[in-house]
Amino acid sequence: MFDSPLTGSRALRRRATALTVAGTALALAVPVSATAVSGADRAVAAPDPVSSFSFTAQERKDALAYWTPARIKAVGKSVDLGPTGPRTKTWTGPQLKTVGRMFMVNAGGSDTWCTATAVKSANRSVVMTAGHCVRRSASPDNTNMSMVFVPAYSKGKQPYGAFAVRTVLTPRAFAEEGTNDVAAMVVDADKSGRRLTDVVGGTPVAFDRAVGGKISSFGYPATHPQLGEELLRCVGTEKKENGRRMIPCDMTGGSSGGPWLADFKETTGQGTLVSVNSSLDGFTPTKMYGEILGATAKTMYERAERG
Repeated sequence: MFDSPLTGSRALRRRATALTVAGTALALAVPVSATAVSGADRAVAAPDPVSSFSFTAQERKDALAYWTPARIKAVGKSVDLGPTGPRTKTWTGPQLKTVGRMFMVNAGGSDTWCTATAVKSANRSVVMTAGHCVRRSASPDNTNMSMVFVPAYSKGKQPYGAFAVRTVLTPRAFAEEGTNDVAAMVVDADKSGRRLTDVVGGTPVAFDRAVGGKISSFGYPATHPQLGEELLRCVGTEKKENGRRMIPCDMTGGSSGGPWLADFKETTGQGTLVSVNSSLDGFTPTKMYGEILGATAKTMYERAERG
């Protein structure tokens, strides 16, 4: 979904493979533009490092109505990226309440999904994912729509309901240049008025964490036999490569935005988010890449938790 939607094949981005999936076509929506700098201040003000857009209350209500169980089932069957790789295993440990499947209509008008994580935040309503899961890279006006987050999704079950996305934030560099592939989203309360992390808890986020150590990466890839219906995991020791984090992993499309958890405890299912699934090294993947969450990502997150 970087520069073109995935429709059963993988799309390359700067020699790396995007991890979203796309299915049936539907309508587009009009995004809300990011805050502009006035003419008087333009000469002296530094560009805002964060770009954002929002959805109206009606659009959020429509998004929840749009993603019926039948539509979710259909989008899962619309793409098959081949067999699940040998490094990617079904997660059979404790339920990861904070990790879920995020459904949306992409900028090309296709139903699609990614993976996302509820994180600790002051407003108890922030979700982290990849930038290319919420907008087309280097194309500021091409944003995704009808976005909902379903924590702990598994085989059609939504044990904690669905949360409509209200506001989306990415680094401006991703919106305009396609770099720094990370995003934060603010979601509505659920139908009972409960905020997201009051329901499922929140995964802590670490910024500027040194690269190295064992990482568990999670996602809902469109490979068979799971086809996005089960949470899968890759485990590997991360290294720094081309200015990004890298782990050995063959998890593919649909796992985009899934968390990289450091200090992960298999007995509790808890860890610290240090990055998100961003891209692969080719059509037959052996490496997964994620951004190093630096100052801009922290600014983005802090702004989201005030939203």
